[in-house]
Amino acid sequence: MTARLHLPIRHKVALGIVAAMLALGLLGAVSYHHLAQIEEALRLAEVVDDLANDILEVRRYEKNYLLYSLEEDFQESLRYADLGLASIERIARDETAVRTSAAGADGFARLRILLLRYKEGVLKLAGSQGAKAAELEAARNDLREHGKALVETSQRFVADQREGILRIVNSLKQQLLLSIGAALGLGLAFAWFVGRNIIQALRLINRSTAQIAQGDFTPLPVPDSHDETRNVAEAFNRMIVELEKRQNQLVQEKKLASLGVLTSGIAHQLNNPLNNISTSCQILREEGVIQEDEFTRELLDNIYHEVLRSRDIVKGLLEFSRVTDFSLKPVSLDAVVERSMRLVASQLPAGVETERDIPADLLVPMDAQRMQEVFLNLFINAMQAITPPGRISVRAEADAARGQAVIRVADSGTGIKPEHLGRIFDPFYTLKEVGKGTGLGLSIVFGIIKKHGGTIVAENRQDGPGAVFTIRLPLERPEQEARP
Repeated sequence: MTARLHLPIRHKVALGIVAAMLALGLLGAVSYHHLAQIEEALRLAEVVDDLANDILEVRRYEKNYLLYSLEEDFQESLRYADLGLASIERIARDETAVRTSAAGADGFARLRILLLRYKEGVLKLAGSQGAKAAELEAARNDLREHGKALVETSQRFVADQREGILRIVNSLKQQLLLSIGAALGLGLAFAWFVGRNIIQALRLINRSTAQIAQGDFTPLPVPDSHDETRNVAEAFNRMIVELEKRQNQLVQEKKLASLGVLTSGIAHQLNNPLNNISTSCQILREEGVIQEDEFTRELLDNIYHEVLRSRDIVKGLLEFSRVTDFSLKPVSLDAVVERSMRLVASQLPAGVETERDIPADLLVPMDAQRMQEVFLNLFINAMQAITPPGRISVRAEADAARGQAVIRVADSGTGIKPEHLGRIFDPFYTLKEVGKGTGLGLSIVFGIIKKHGGTIVAENRQDGPGAVFTIRLPLERPEQEARP
């Protein structure tokens, strides 16, 4: 069995690109070599054509000389013969030209010998003008034979050179066609190979999302590979774990919401017996016999005050659980903070104190119910971060220069690690143990503050351990209020 190449798709793509570049480089080098051969062959063909033309000129002046026996025809014939010899010598010295020529070095050597014999024949004919008729005719016949062989050889060189150029061109065409076919084949194979991996990953994503949409949080099988498909499967498994955790947290939130509705109903029901107890206490306190028994009077006073406190708590629960439209109106910030502290007072661990320093006349445009939710979340987080003894403080002041109310909620808890400061307002991000937090509280706080047109920043205290949340809210009511 052949081993599969388990590489990420990006590495496969890189390998494919490198292979394509190498193939293109090889194709370019071969094509350049063929083109260089064609260029050299064309240059040599021009020289061979000139040589053939010189030989034809030699034959033309030879015929004129044989017909008219003129000295100038004799001299021109010799001159063109010398030009032909010079061309042959020039070609012989050029190793590249000899190597790329169709005739080769032997062919040009034969042509040189034929041209030298022809030149000797011309000189012999010129020297036998006074000889017998039979000798003169024999010299003429020899010259004609040499000339005929010379022309045939040069013309064959020209034809062979042209055929050589055509062969190089045909070879280049075949090589280009083969290269194009090979490139198309490799491209299709590469596209299929990479596409198959991509399609596998997409199919995995499609199958996984359908599975998750149906509420099935079973982890996906991780393929035995080291490419993107394995990475996608591992990422989906991590997402499935997180989604299951968040779903459980949302279920818990839903239970808490249902508990809030139940609390609202119970609070309504508690109002009646609390009112009855309060009325009974007032009647007993007004009776003359009670005035004489101080211990009983003190007990009734305690009962009455506790009833009032219980009624305030019930009232706070009703206000907190009531669903209202988002509306901004000037509200006393001190009153909102005081109600929030009263609601969490029963949950404060022993040794944890609260304090507030807020100007009584500081009115801030806000939705009181939602801002109460902000302070409740901040107070509960602060309580959970404090190991008694400790303190939770709320201080506020007006920043007239910026037109803002600056509110600081500080605690003496463990503080926040620097690496977590940038994420504590993210939804579902929690530093608490599983089951002790959903990671939604501070994200809700951030959303409410943003809806008010304000900002909230978390940082560690500079004067000791603990964290401080700084809230800035505009003192002027926005022209266009945010809507739910």
